[in-house]
Amino acid sequence: MIGRKLAQYRIMEELGGGGMGVVYRAEDTKLRRDVALKVLATDRSIGQREKELFLKEARAAAALQHPNICTVYDAGEEVGVWYIAMAYIRGRSLKDLVAQGRIPVGKAIDIAIRVAQGLQAAHGRNIVHRDIKSANIMVDEDGRVTILDFGVAKLSGHITQTGEGRVVGTVAYMSPEQASGEDVDARTDIWSLGVCLYEMLSGELPFKGDHDSAVIYQLVNRDPPSLSSLGLEVPAGVARVITKAMEKKPAHRYQSVSELLADLEIARKELESGAPPREPSIAVIPFTNMSAEPDQSYFCDGMAEEIITSLSNVEGLRVVARTSSFAFRDTKLDIREIGRKLGADTVLEGSVQKSGARLRITTQLINVSDGYHMWAARYDRDLEDVFAIQEEIAHNIVRALEVTLTEREKRAIGKIRTADMKAYDFYVKGLHHFHEMNKKGLESARDLFTSAFVLDPNYALAYCGLADCYSMIYTFYDTDRAVVENALTAAEKALALAPDLAEAHASYGLALSFQGRYDEAEKEFALAIAIAPKLFEAHYFYARMCRVQNKLERAAELFEKASELRPEDYQAPILAGDTYRGLGRPDDVRRAFRKGLAIAEKQLELHPGDARAWYLGAHAHLELGDRTTALRWNAQATKLGPRDPATLYNAACLFAVMDEVDACFECFHRAIEHGFSNRPWLETDPDLASIRSDPRYPALLESMAVPR
Repeated sequence: MIGRKLAQYRIMEELGGGGMGVVYRAEDTKLRRDVALKVLATDRSIGQREKELFLKEARAAAALQHPNICTVYDAGEEVGVWYIAMAYIRGRSLKDLVAQGRIPVGKAIDIAIRVAQGLQAAHGRNIVHRDIKSANIMVDEDGRVTILDFGVAKLSGHITQTGEGRVVGTVAYMSPEQASGEDVDARTDIWSLGVCLYEMLSGELPFKGDHDSAVIYQLVNRDPPSLSSLGLEVPAGVARVITKAMEKKPAHRYQSVSELLADLEIARKELESGAPPREPSIAVIPFTNMSAEPDQSYFCDGMAEEIITSLSNVEGLRVVARTSSFAFRDTKLDIREIGRKLGADTVLEGSVQKSGARLRITTQLINVSDGYHMWAARYDRDLEDVFAIQEEIAHNIVRALEVTLTEREKRAIGKIRTADMKAYDFYVKGLHHFHEMNKKGLESARDLFTSAFVLDPNYALAYCGLADCYSMIYTFYDTDRAVVENALTAAEKALALAPDLAEAHASYGLALSFQGRYDEAEKEFALAIAIAPKLFEAHYFYARMCRVQNKLERAAELFEKASELRPEDYQAPILAGDTYRGLGRPDDVRRAFRKGLAIAEKQLELHPGDARAWYLGAHAHLELGDRTTALRWNAQATKLGPRDPATLYNAACLFAVMDEVDACFECFHRAIEHGFSNRPWLETDPDLASIRSDPRYPALLESMAVPR
């Protein structure tokens, strides 16, 4: 082929070859530039339909414009020879680098992150590589990383296969489903990148054999040798990434490259800071209602929620938030799979049978890694013993996980909330409705919390619940000043009853912030954090207040801490990213948005009706360069909440960042029409920089309802 011309490409030298064809350096005689020309192997004549499909896929690959993806210039056929012209990359393949010796951990993580960023861009356009391997990853002298052959595996499969179900790819890097000839999706690229990371760190492939069938048997039926078994010291966070990326079942793997990227960046951060190993973690899923009355599910939820609250006070334990763990109510999934999806080491499940004044409660703590029981118990007690049972369960979990409690933590776990069972009944029903987070749910919760403290006037948590109901109603639905006054009154009552209750200080701080009493609110948030350092709400609402005040550095710190306390929450990292944009810190912007997007994607698997995940995720997609997906996610959010003020406000912000000014103002007017009234947030939001010089902006502010 040397010296031959295909279309406008004159072949200069052979660069390498494989099962899909041979790669040459060629001169583009029209544009006077070097290209990499891949001449595809073909073993049969090509029909018209396959030609059209080939060119369609080539165009899709050519549409990928990303610094970590080799650009496809052209594809076609000349005298029966099929070719693809790509950018000519000067550098060395990762395969050649590994052949010289193992890659240092930090450099390996950096390379994996760059490859993952390229895959993220491609998967956002529904393009899967199918042949990620070290030979297809180039690293130049400046450390730039480029993925080669994007789309070529699929394109080549169309023109070379001799029968249905031909396996396309390189066997040693294939996912089990790909090697089995099954349909594949983006998760096959995640597996292959996991193999590449393993190869970089160990200097060898996880599955080897004298022939392809032996390798396929291993990757389908055997786990790869752990890096530690090879005598390698690899940080635990990096080992976890490889293990999760190379789970046999796609459902157990990372479900998106965004999710993988977030963990890779955490691993890099831990490596740079020398962070200690991750603390043990637990998810408490809703207890099963075994009572004769089907309406007792709220009581079962209350049991689980009280245990979550108690365990959340323990410094050395990470507890999955209620929102995430309660998504698995009445699920048929295996406990180990639930744990993996929630990122928890252990899962507590149980059942409640309530009959008159008697209770039967069974619980079991499961180790996610092997599925074995770590602890189990059954309680046959009087109904009035429910709080003692909850305390006993919490202490047994802490002992099973070998976590040492401080005296403060022991007191927090053993704290009795109320002695009135009927008041407790109203309280847990109120929590059930509060978490619905809509106007009807908040109003029902408000009435139930009121009923709880009518029965027990000393029930401080019921007053906290009432205060938070009023605060949320004020935020989204009713700007009458009496609403926030009611929030303040309820929070003050909670503080009078329990001055050392962190939740009461957080509730009071939130209500004060809505009155613009920022200095007082800051003191309350600080007190809440001092009493309960792991209270997510204190950090999160404090961060929001700082952002309204334009204290962006402090807001970013608090959003980061909130995200650390509740890793499954997507709001804090995305709002952190937005805050970093206001600070002009682009690297932190991208890191935070990637992390938040990965969590939002996982949230939407569990809660596809979560409009907030859709619209905040839309902002993340836009910041990461995927405008098309951002618009699609934004449209889904507004479809779910066409009259929701927060949804419409965030849609307006997205259009503002896109410079779609007319669409922005249209959404703002609809948001205000349906009750949006948070003027301080609108006045300081970094997203709105592009519209503040527009004459419609001051008019928009004037049109907002003034709190009565």
